[in-house]
Amino acid sequence: MNIRDIECFQENKFIKVKARAKINLSLDVIAKRDDGYHDIRTIMQTVKLCDNIIMSIEGKTLELECNTDKVPLNNANIAYRAAKVFIAKYGITEGIKINIEKNIPVSSGLAGGSADAAAVLNGLNELFGHIANEDDLMNLGCELGCDVPFCIKGGTVLAEGTGIILTQLASLPRAYILIVTPDIEISTHWVYENFNSEVITERPDTEILLEYIKKGKIDLLARNMVNVLETVTAIEYPIINKIKMKLADNGSLGTIMSGSGPSVFGIFPDKRLVNKAYKACLAEGWNTCITEII
Repeated sequence: MNIRDIECFQENKFIKVKARAKINLSLDVIAKRDDGYHDIRTIMQTVKLCDNIIMSIEGKTLELECNTDKVPLNNANIAYRAAKVFIAKYGITEGIKINIEKNIPVSSGLAGGSADAAAVLNGLNELFGHIANEDDLMNLGCELGCDVPFCIKGGTVLAEGTGIILTQLASLPRAYILIVTPDIEISTHWVYENFNSEVITERPDTEILLEYIKKGKIDLLARNMVNVLETVTAIEYPIINKIKMKLADNGSLGTIMSGSGPSVFGIFPDKRLVNKAYKACLAEGWNTCITEII
């Protein structure tokens, strides 16, 4: 996490953290594991779109608030669980209040929940005087969910295994990202359970993509993005391909579904084209957001 994403107030007893969304620039499913999870190989990227999380040391208990009723305020919330594991690990006795302002669409393939959990871990570590290092926080993140370690690290990253083996990559050049999230609910578990490797006709060439990233060739990267989970989600929900076509027709360098969906994004080289595509998607009534690679 970028240090600029954390702001401290009132002698570090009040803190604001930006919980950044992620997009998948590629996603390949390698194999199903004996434990029921899947080994994957994916390139993840942090974007500017974020939830805002305010934390303070006050009261005697852990309290969670949020600006939407779509988010539970108890142990069903991964950010709440993140606070609990940090408190248990480091013997915190003070009360903590957490307020989440959601901007990342819920259950959208953008790691909104995982980003919130990572922000809580980073924020609490700041509040309590850096009692953990990044490796400590990432180990706690692994207990919570496969995307949490990436959200702690941030940037441009190759994720392998269940998504927790991370390799930091060169930063990508600035580009505009248009994210479109259709109004459908998709279970990540359902997507992976219905994934069939035998029907895959195209997989991402991850080694080539890594070379494009190394050379800063975002145009070539965008044109060669592949997410094999589209063979499940886009077949069940044709709107995924409709959105991809709309983005392509309006100037995107490349377009792909993020994670297990349903969000789809396109990469754009300049503000004029991304604004044109934004208006076209709004005209369809889709939940649409312009953001940037950071």
